[in-house]
Amino acid sequence: MRRSSYPKFALALAAVLCLSAGLVHIYAGSTPASPAPAVEMTSGKVQLQSAGPLAFGPDGVLFVGDSAAAAIVAIDTNDKTPSSDSPKFDIKGVNAKIGSLLGTSADQILINDVKVNPISKNAYISVSRGKGPDAPGVIVKVDGSGNMTALPLDNVKHASVSLVDAPKAGASTGFFGGNARTQTITDIAFVNGNVIVAGLSNEEWSSALRSIPYPFTQAAKGATVQIWHASHGDFETEAPVRTFVPYTIQGQQYILAAYTCTPLVKIPVSDLKPGAQVKGTTIADLGSGNRPIDMVPYQKGGHNFILIANSSNGIQKLQADNLEAYKPITSPTVMDVGGVPFQKIEQLQGVVHLARLDDANAVVVMGSGSNMDLRAIALP
Repeated sequence: MRRSSYPKFALALAAVLCLSAGLVHIYAGSTPASPAPAVEMTSGKVQLQSAGPLAFGPDGVLFVGDSAAAAIVAIDTNDKTPSSDSPKFDIKGVNAKIGSLLGTSADQILINDVKVNPISKNAYISVSRGKGPDAPGVIVKVDGSGNMTALPLDNVKHASVSLVDAPKAGASTGFFGGNARTQTITDIAFVNGNVIVAGLSNEEWSSALRSIPYPFTQAAKGATVQIWHASHGDFETEAPVRTFVPYTIQGQQYILAAYTCTPLVKIPVSDLKPGAQVKGTTIADLGSGNRPIDMVPYQKGGHNFILIANSSNGIQKLQADNLEAYKPITSPTVMDVGGVPFQKIEQLQGVVHLARLDDANAVVVMGSGSNMDLRAIALP
């Protein structure tokens, strides 16, 4: 990380606020997922050391981020029956129901991510069964009627690729603290035949974006990223992308990435070359003391929006019609926010996960502690 001349007190205060926040497509404007070539997968047991971020690729293939193993696993869900109607998910106590399915209690279930299969409209939830770094990862499928099943992993077609630039097990993240290995994979997406993987690496600039061709052969080193963090008044290279979406701006493909405390940064996909050091462009600051969780782009009333779920700032709805019009933020923000305008959606409280269901709806996990619900909501 590089420091600026911004007052040390302000830097320290912003850092404390960030730590208190908990350091862990097909749309108008976004980049559509293109078909991948036929994939030869191996049938056998999938060994998930952990189950974190999820993304869907072609033909019902589910990509699972396994930070503990420093790997991306592609699983053939065999879930390819199209659904013409979107399910009305409304499952109260979803973590208790998952706990019962897996033979444990609600307080021993940690929901890590949720994604919807765009073909079947079934929801897939990655969970940790138990607490701590050794808690096994499980994938749970929820169908439109609310029925839950654990995705069988004993004999399933799958493929995997290891990340060659992952932090060593137990390595510290440095300035932000915590276990870097658990943040090897913070978000993933399938974009034009590649799996884009955000997280931490073992490079000097440890914040990484990896572009891995699918079908998998091997993964090269990722590109590493420097950003300007307005609320810190600093250039940063150690903070990982927390969540991102592919987006097209004036015909060019970008990654729109959100970071803790909360810069929104655009990064050209064409810059994500193996081993490259890339400088992102900060176009918004959405408030300090906050961790972004999930982002969903959508179109409504002829306009483009991005919905962002946050740990402290609730649900924010960004106006995304003309992202090229916003000047880069290159100095500290006086009011803690700036750039792309947004509004807070007050009626959505306690959202901890957010995923696209269809053009007009999303799926959320909301609640607190061990009392979580899975619901479908209309995109605001």
